[in-house]
Amino acid sequence: MSQGTLYIVSAPSGAGKTSLVRELIAATDDIGVSVSHTTRLKRAGETDGVNYHFVDEPAFEAMIQRGEFFEHAWVFDRHYGTSRLEVEKRLSRGEDVILEIDWQGARQVRAQLPQAVSIFILPPSREALRERLAGRGQDDAATIDRRMRDAISEMSHFNEYDYLIINDDFATAVGEMKGVISVERLRMARVQAANRGLIGELLSEVEGLR
Repeated sequence: MSQGTLYIVSAPSGAGKTSLVRELIAATDDIGVSVSHTTRLKRAGETDGVNYHFVDEPAFEAMIQRGEFFEHAWVFDRHYGTSRLEVEKRLSRGEDVILEIDWQGARQVRAQLPQAVSIFILPPSREALRERLAGRGQDDAATIDRRMRDAISEMSHFNEYDYLIINDDFATAVGEMKGVISVERLRMARVQAANRGLIGELLSEVEGLR
């Protein structure tokens, strides 16, 4: 069995990353999202272990000290982190794994796993981004202004990634993400590892004809 591929997907808040990844997973076999740990409070409709693993600050700090995170970062005054054990187990089973993380976490992951494939998602305009943030109805104007500043800072790191997708038309953006997965699954090393028996048989037939 070939090793799965680790995908990093980053975007500013409001760019539609979560919706795109959800649609991608629904339409693609053998790929899933790693559920992150966070110290932020659970929101209405969220489920522990599905949306996030919700833990308090002391528990998160203890996990850092034990080296249990593949990456971790301080975002919007809260900790977020990816379980190293969970990711490694799923990759070893041949499953592709998506990490929805920010640029800080992406740098940590690439330092440990340079072959990880990274995708950055941008909104079609600043105006569209602000509208999406305001449309959530969860934040006041000051909070939206702060999130816009954070989003601009996040977007400045887009050129550190392998692929860039503009989420203007949702269906088009999903199609482009599917295209990235398809291309990566056709890379020589992965196809060769998954088809060693076939390749050996084909080459032995060639040898036998000589």
